[in-house]
Amino acid sequence: MKPVPEDPVLRGTAAEQTRARPPADALPDYLARTYTWAYLNPRNLRLLDRMPVVNAILWGNANRLMQAAVAEFEPGQRVLQAACVYGDFSMRLARRLGDGGRLEVVDVAPVQVENLWRKAAGKCRLEVRVGDLAAEATLAGEPPFDGVCCFFLLHEVPAPERARIVHNLLGALRPGGRIVFVDYHQPASWNPLRPAMAAVFRWLEPYAPSLLRADITALSPLGAGFVWRRRSLFGGLYQIVVGERPG
Repeated sequence: MKPVPEDPVLRGTAAEQTRARPPADALPDYLARTYTWAYLNPRNLRLLDRMPVVNAILWGNANRLMQAAVAEFEPGQRVLQAACVYGDFSMRLARRLGDGGRLEVVDVAPVQVENLWRKAAGKCRLEVRVGDLAAEATLAGEPPFDGVCCFFLLHEVPAPERARIVHNLLGALRPGGRIVFVDYHQPASWNPLRPAMAAVFRWLEPYAPSLLRADITALSPLGAGFVWRRRSLFGGLYQIVVGERPG
């Protein structure tokens, strides 16, 4: 692997990130068992981490969904991004926050952290580190965030971990802060992609069906204290759920 140049905006050097990585058996079992091909295999990572591929996976909706999420945040805010995202999503969000803002990205897979490090170096201002968002200790001690963005993560984790992630993300917001979830949703019965997506979920995304049946706003008891709004897109295939913590 080629060394990554140090960027003072990012947290530490590439060597420090590598030394800080957890052992392989510290990765969640569901991730190693289900998604090695997509997120842990460096060769496939380079293939999948391209905007044309991301756009194809999302049936041409990548730009629309990314822009809708990014628009929920304001310049100057400190925002937490839950997990790395293929394509240029993190760079878009970091540019939205501007020089006065700060984007912090936390992902459980060191290879994903290193990949985002390479993509972002010299292009935008962000911090990226290894951490399991299903573990309460990962965000413990952090100052509360102005915003949290969770872009297509929840369908990739089992229901128990999903609930813990949502709980920890809600708890990381300051009063008056905003959280944005963008993910899959149950397509309308008339949507011609419904059978195709059912097959994709069955073969490649085994945890997604349980999300389609879930109410994200009710996955944590903290959700009762938020003001929520939601909308679906592309015949119900995608959902954008936005919560505000009353100040």
